[in-house]
Amino acid sequence: MQIVNSLHRHRNMLAISPDKGATEMNDSSPAARPAGMASSALAGTVVLDLTRVRSGPTCVRQLADWGADVIKIEMPEGLDAGDPMGGPRLGPDFQNLHRNKRGMTLNLKDPEGRALFLRLVEQADVVVENFRPDVKDRLGIGYAALAEVNPRIILASISGFGQDGPYAGRPGFDQIAQGMGGLMSITGLPGQGPVRVGIPIADLCAGLFAAQGILVALLEREKSGRGQWVSTSLLEAQLFMLDFQAARWLMAGEVPKQAGNNHPTSIPTGVFPTSDGHINIAATGQRIWERTAEALGRPDWTSNPDYADGEARSRNRDALNAEIAAVTATRSSAEWVDALNRAGVPCGPIYSIDQAFQDAQTEHLGIVRELPREGEAVRYVGQPFRLSRTPSAVVAHPPAIGEHTEAVLQQRLGLDAEAIAALRARNII
Repeated sequence: MQIVNSLHRHRNMLAISPDKGATEMNDSSPAARPAGMASSALAGTVVLDLTRVRSGPTCVRQLADWGADVIKIEMPEGLDAGDPMGGPRLGPDFQNLHRNKRGMTLNLKDPEGRALFLRLVEQADVVVENFRPDVKDRLGIGYAALAEVNPRIILASISGFGQDGPYAGRPGFDQIAQGMGGLMSITGLPGQGPVRVGIPIADLCAGLFAAQGILVALLEREKSGRGQWVSTSLLEAQLFMLDFQAARWLMAGEVPKQAGNNHPTSIPTGVFPTSDGHINIAATGQRIWERTAEALGRPDWTSNPDYADGEARSRNRDALNAEIAAVTATRSSAEWVDALNRAGVPCGPIYSIDQAFQDAQTEHLGIVRELPREGEAVRYVGQPFRLSRTPSAVVAHPPAIGEHTEAVLQQRLGLDAEAIAALRARNII
């Protein structure tokens, strides 16, 4: 209780009334963060990050990259027996997920650690977690507990299947959500069997939707003065991302099947071979189909009754694709992309990952952000959207475990070196 008493001695200095924003007491100026701020867009927004693996860190990255003061909270070294990171700390995956954050250690399973966390919550705007639904309540940090100490707090929770319901207690995993969400049934070649998408799309979308929910809740708080609980799940995110395929079932009773590289309605749209690789062609609509036939040197296709209109092309898709492939195979990808674009036909090369980042337009957009470390440039994937006045930058590499523990406890809670040392001696931090 020594540390709890020490916290109470600083209560008057740190107290924030519910009708005042946490930002009033938060020093998120560049001077308060050693590496500066990623953006001024979310300056003054304090986020306590309890996330692990991917969906949660994806959410928090959106906030960190736009200038929120994100404090990543981890268990003290040696106390977490699992693999909360989902990969090596210095590996590319972890590094790309956790940039622009500060990091501290805190044992939330200990009553003193929980007390410290709740004091941090008093000054925070957002808490993000992606534990199994029951974990936060067992730790005593569920929404009711957080709102009791800070009615303005926003808690964002990401789970595999939702916070309640028959599957709530199941562990969540991206590929499981891809399967249960219907995506694997429509991915791949016809008859191939279920195929997972090459990125963890359920994880990523759940994280992005959680970040969107947080921003909506922050905007609403400006009117009501109150926080709220934002929740989403991998399954919900995956179902939402089915989009028009979901609408085909819900509204028309159609069960979509695997279509491979063929678009279900715009024909011909698909992958076609060239002399040195493959390209995508998207001949959507009658006018573009006519341009496509002309650019491929086969204007006669437009008068062929088998290909004359969209319905005919749908019936004879395979034959038409074979005829197009015989033509595209005669020239290089670059030649066809140039010729088709000049004709106003949507098309593009099919790149490997390295080629995608070497493309002239990718380089022009500047989505790759470099940050020096030990004399070398580390490259990160930057934000995919821009704000004209408050741009985003990568200004800090991911923190070492507990790197900013002392700074956070001193700045946020006013603890002195002696109190911090006592916490460390008892594995609270």
